[in-house]
Amino acid sequence: MRFPVRLSCIGGGQMFDLIRAYWPEYRHYRGKLLLALFAMLLVAGSTAAIAWLMKPLLDDIFIAKDMALLYVLPVFIVLAFLAKGIGTFAQSYAMSYVGQDIVRKVRDRLLGHLLHSDLAFFHRHHSGQLISRITNDISRIQGAVSTSLATLLRESLTAAALIAVVIYQSPALSFVTLVVIPAAFYPVSLISRRLKRIAHTAQERNAELTEKLSEMFANVEVIKAYHTEDFEAERFGRSNKGCFDANMKAVRTGGLVVPVMELFASFSAAAVIAIGGRQVIEGSLTVGAFFSFVTALFMAVDPIRRLTQTYAQFQDAIAAHERIQALLALKPEVRGGDQPLLDVNAIAFEDVGLSYGDQVALHGVDLTARKGEVIALVGPSGGGKSSIASLLLRFFDASSGVVRFDGQDIRRFTLASVRRQVAIVTQRVHIFNDSIAANVAYGTAVERERVVAALKKANLWDYVAGLPEGIDTLLNEAGTNLSGGQRQRIAIARALYREPRVLILDEATSALDNPSEAAILDTVRQLAPGIITVIIAHRLRSVEVADRIYLIERGTVVCQGSKDELMRECAHFRELYR
Repeated sequence: MRFPVRLSCIGGGQMFDLIRAYWPEYRHYRGKLLLALFAMLLVAGSTAAIAWLMKPLLDDIFIAKDMALLYVLPVFIVLAFLAKGIGTFAQSYAMSYVGQDIVRKVRDRLLGHLLHSDLAFFHRHHSGQLISRITNDISRIQGAVSTSLATLLRESLTAAALIAVVIYQSPALSFVTLVVIPAAFYPVSLISRRLKRIAHTAQERNAELTEKLSEMFANVEVIKAYHTEDFEAERFGRSNKGCFDANMKAVRTGGLVVPVMELFASFSAAAVIAIGGRQVIEGSLTVGAFFSFVTALFMAVDPIRRLTQTYAQFQDAIAAHERIQALLALKPEVRGGDQPLLDVNAIAFEDVGLSYGDQVALHGVDLTARKGEVIALVGPSGGGKSSIASLLLRFFDASSGVVRFDGQDIRRFTLASVRRQVAIVTQRVHIFNDSIAANVAYGTAVERERVVAALKKANLWDYVAGLPEGIDTLLNEAGTNLSGGQRQRIAIARALYREPRVLILDEATSALDNPSEAAILDTVRQLAPGIITVIIAHRLRSVEVADRIYLIERGTVVCQGSKDELMRECAHFRELYR
């Protein structure tokens, strides 16, 4: 049979490329794969045996009237079906286990890769699209590396075994079959190629649907406040309809595979009945041999049909695999050095510029800070203050100039050590569905005494101490069982728990009342001698503790100095202060 070679030539190569891509993973499951292979051979052999038994059933029992065989043959038929059932169950379980575990590892690897991507990557890709890749796309691959692969192997073996029976019973008739059926794979391959293109589109539509849902649930308060439930439902409905249309197009195209295959099979069956019937009438072929041949032929149609369906399903998995590989191939633009950052005694920005694509965020920025100092960055929104904080955390790298820690380029240090030594509290607070203690100690071991100390510094301990479960109190998703100010203080406690060398407060007290803000500023004064503190604020009351204030406008430093110096010498600052 030339069909495997022909299949590779007409597009089956991509299917085998997909299998080869995951083949290194299969080597960890040799035992289960051997069990699955043995079970598939059992299915193929028992299926072929059922077809072969048609010959003695007709020739020896119904025609020759062999009474002894009448009582023996049914036992063999039952045993054949029993063997087929055991084999089907064993291969299904073994391959499902292998496929599920491989997909689990791939999902872990993909998520790990995405989490280590730089911040610019997440600005370019919507979270809903990434969620769709991790869930929907990998689920499509799961079917290929477990169910579809098992079907491919099992049905190939079964078809081969049945075709062996066909050839054994009548080599002349088998020639007709082996000419007509392989010809069906050419139109099937054309359909499958189109199906792959459609699958790409359908997967994009599914990703867009997830994106819409993610966006709506993240902004449900805005939707409620503006009473836009119907507007959002209508907008989602349009996306949902687009997703439906794309998926139905895939269903229509995939649905052509089986009818085309069955049409070609009917040509083969018609030829076999006409030629084989003539041979039986002429006496050159026994009735039992003919019916065994026909049984094997019709039984072979089913595995061949499933093979064509599997081939079409692989196109969907190939499209998903290509989307996932495109993500795994992306390399972060911000890469760490090989030197650990153990302490920070001084920060220096030397003629620093930063651009996001064509947008210039900073240019010609010079600023310094030493341990024990509190510096403040003030200025209008969009001036570049938060961009300076992003450079300290290496969310981005400077487009020009250099950022130095203790006189060394920040890019020499490992990312992990930089982010251990630099902590940030932003206006946007992230609370996890976990205990207060776990939220404060996020990502590290919970040390209860340190948690309490951090909560005291963040002026939240009196509230937490009054809760029935204290620091073990479970917080809802996004911290909805806390007030805005309490969520802000949890974020401040989280930063203080890390005992950083550089503390950045980016509008961190904006949600606090005056007494709470005053308490946090007192904490800043107490911590100041041992760390570098950077305060970013619009409210100038928040920066009165600063030793030096930098006024940032349009991406550059307009003036710097103490509050009194700026009030005397900087007209921009006086205007801002008023």
